[in-house]
Amino acid sequence: MMRLHLHLLSDSTGETLENIAKAALAQYDDVETIRHFWPMVRTEAHLERILQEISQNPGLVLFTLVNSETRRTLESRCRTLGLPAVAPLDAVTGALSGLLGQAAKARPGRQHVLDAAYFARVDAIQFTIAHDDGILAEDWEEADILLAGVSRSSKTPTSIYLANRGFKTANIPIVVESPPPESLFTLKNPIIVGLTTSADRLIQVRRNRLLSLNEMTTTAYVDQESVTREVAYARRMFADNGWPVIDVTRRSIEETAAAIIALVGERRGDMSGEP
Repeated sequence: MMRLHLHLLSDSTGETLENIAKAALAQYDDVETIRHFWPMVRTEAHLERILQEISQNPGLVLFTLVNSETRRTLESRCRTLGLPAVAPLDAVTGALSGLLGQAAKARPGRQHVLDAAYFARVDAIQFTIAHDDGILAEDWEEADILLAGVSRSSKTPTSIYLANRGFKTANIPIVVESPPPESLFTLKNPIIVGLTTSADRLIQVRRNRLLSLNEMTTTAYVDQESVTREVAYARRMFADNGWPVIDVTRRSIEETAAAIIALVGERRGDMSGEP
């Protein structure tokens, strides 16, 4: 297995850079990545301390620095060390500048300005946390999205991810012995999406959950026949009500959320699906 030191330098929170690095690294197997994360790099003194660490642990340097002096210093020192220094957003901002006919503002962290969209995301997160696992059904009409599915079908983490994208998301577990409230079937505003998965995968996830809690793993919760019946019951409910269904068996949370956002866009006639 190869070992890679990855240095991430940002003059803001570094969230964008982390996501880029994560997406790129996902394309490679058998690589042990040691990440050195350096956010809020805005002074030469701070950069000097980082460069000492880079020289001691040479590797790939990725950066999002808008200050020209800081950039030049970093790039010059990396050339001296014989290390690649890549600014992954340069190509995008260069193309935008050419098309828009104006230079980028070169202001660190402009995407994190506390605007209306930021507060909308905060509101969505608060709503989503308060409406997890079938709670406060009387407020479901206020949701943008409602996720339905059997226990451990990734409803909660998907809801939180969607909330971070600005969507007010509620979710409800589908339980054979406890049918959902009738109000679920009369909702007008939220798009209701059924999450399903294979019984075998569900049993594996549930068994791991029970083991982590030091609980018995021989209950109906992980029984093959019971789980198969539970999954079939949920799928019939989704089909009977005409709800779109997403199989999460082989999907990551991000992939599931992307599919849901696409459904929202189709419903609104806006393929962006943005809230």
